Amino acid sequence: MNKKLLTYETTQAYLASLVPPREPELMEMEAYAEKHDFPIIGPACGYYCYQLARMIHAKSVFELGSGYGYSTAWFAKALKENGGGVVHHTVWDEELSQRARSHLVKLQSADVVQFHVSEAVEALQRTDSPFDIIFNDIDKQAYPASLPIIKEKLRSGGLLIIDNMLWSGRIFDKSDISPATIGVQEFTKQITQDQDWIVSLTPMRDGMIVAYKK
Repeated sequence: MNKKLLTYETTQAYLASLVPPREPELMEMEAYAEKHDFPIIGPACGYYCYQLARMIHAKSVFELGSGYGYSTAWFAKALKENGGGVVHHTVWDEELSQRARSHLVKLQSADVVQFHVSEAVEALQRTDSPFDIIFNDIDKQAYPASLPIIKEKLRSGGLLIIDNMLWSGRIFDKSDISPATIGVQEFTKQITQDQDWIVSLTPMRDGMIVAYKK
């Protein structure tokens, strides 16, 4: 192995280069995130979410934390190709919700999206379930408390996808005792030690766990 060539930067750039051509609107969303330092999952992880949703023929997806709709767009694309369904987009901020709606209208995907302006876990609790996929990208300190509710709302055979599980390397810093870092560490411990899940962590972008509920 040539460790000088196999770096984080070269690996992530290579993964992104493998993503097929995508809609101009999606690329505009990526450009906005780059310009404004807005956290999105990026094309490689977005395409991975799309692939997973297609693989299990998902019809119902709930996003815990949706930003301005980038991940939503990938899930909505999959559901439309699966024959329809609902993606639940959740954010606290009305402006973000409206921006997401605008992007998804241009992508001709808004018809499969339900918008919630709410705290995400509360919205999940009050929404009819079970879901085929739950995507978790809320504040990291809230990750551990969200798991029991997610487990209740996800169907057997469904997928939980969790972003930022490498947390920019902060999980390896023993001196980092910030609530967010502890939240990621605790969540990882909880789900990997729970026999009801089959769990893998993919070191794509900032680390993405995919967990299969038995």
